[in-house]
Amino acid sequence: MDTLQLNANSLESYWMPFTVNRDFKKKPQIVTGASGMYYSMSDGHRLLDGIAGLWCVNAGHGHPKIVEAIQKQAAQLDFASSFGFGHPLAFEYASRLTSIAPEGLDNVFFTNSGSEATDTALKLALAYHHARGQGHRQRIIGRQRGYHGVGFGGLSAAGMGPHKKQFGMLLPGAAHMPHTHDPARNAFSLGQPAHGAEIADELEQMLQTYDPSTVAAVIVEPVAGSTGVLVPPVGYLERLREICTHHGILLIFDEVVTGFGRLGHPFAADRFGVTPDLIAIAKGMTNGAVPMGGVITSGKIHEALMGNAAQGAVEFSHGYTYSGHPLASAAALATLDVYLGEGVLEHAASIEPLWQERAHGAKELPNVVDIRNLGLLAGIELGEDVVTGKAMAKKVYDHCFERGVLIRPVANTIVLSPPLVISETEIDMLFSTIGAALRSL
Repeated sequence: MDTLQLNANSLESYWMPFTVNRDFKKKPQIVTGASGMYYSMSDGHRLLDGIAGLWCVNAGHGHPKIVEAIQKQAAQLDFASSFGFGHPLAFEYASRLTSIAPEGLDNVFFTNSGSEATDTALKLALAYHHARGQGHRQRIIGRQRGYHGVGFGGLSAAGMGPHKKQFGMLLPGAAHMPHTHDPARNAFSLGQPAHGAEIADELEQMLQTYDPSTVAAVIVEPVAGSTGVLVPPVGYLERLREICTHHGILLIFDEVVTGFGRLGHPFAADRFGVTPDLIAIAKGMTNGAVPMGGVITSGKIHEALMGNAAQGAVEFSHGYTYSGHPLASAAALATLDVYLGEGVLEHAASIEPLWQERAHGAKELPNVVDIRNLGLLAGIELGEDVVTGKAMAKKVYDHCFERGVLIRPVANTIVLSPPLVISETEIDMLFSTIGAALRSL
């Protein structure tokens, strides 16, 4: 169907995710193409992509090497099951991926999304303790304002109330540490806030309540993205690692957003110098071109499950039809080649100072109450609209969209996470447009 001829009837069947469907279908915004840093819309509008699709298009849209790899693989092998079967690219990608992972993280289990990755990481944690004769370790501890996808496990561990309220109790046994956001002490921090490492000690207090021998894992985003870019205070993640190690609890980093260069390193674990037991990944794995996710695990977890299973038995009773899909594997290998061979991560690291400077240049603009940044991530938090008393972020989004810039409003925060290949000129365009929007509103 020609996208220019979409009408109300042709839009009705598709129930869109995380979308006010009734509003969208009154005024649809239809994407018809993308190249480099830009989207093309059905009305001819061109949009600078300030959010990398949805945190994932790190190398820019339509990279020719990734496109070619997908096309070639589709013609050679479109699908092969990974259940007792295999194809070369999945093994090759797993080997290359673990070669750039933090030391000691030696195995990868493939999924199709970040939601599946976090659920898989939680199941691996439970299975690990079961294999070691500690099946009583069943509690999962997440964090307030955390986001871990929409599966039952990840949603239970997450701490974003609006995502949960339609679904009741979800899974039992989940508890939540306090978030790290402390605007009274850390507003307008450049990079990591100086204050707040002691917030991690709340985990120790929780363990005294719940009994640490019942806790299987702690799961956190190194930088909390979907809640508005909350950057961990200096020393916070290090303290979480110490507490988990002391009590025999697995530490899971949800790096669905921060993996593959978002912080100028392969993983946030590298940026912070803190190695978890499992890393959940997705989004940037394939540059968003084909759905793919995974969990990179420590060798001790893999060895425990392999060593505990009876001869001939499946070691981990879990998986997905499309785990390690041939097209996804081809896209992931090509994406990794682009990241490493074209200096994408190095560019992100080198341009971060300018990104930080321009982000914090919004400090004096009307209604800006906080700015948070790390790597090529930024959150500009706004106050209330002094006229209507309503959140302004959506109004800023509309203003920027009309002027050719795509941002993301999250509650009352403007969230920015551009492709890592963004230029100085495009950074200026992005923040200048936001600035103009805030002055006009």
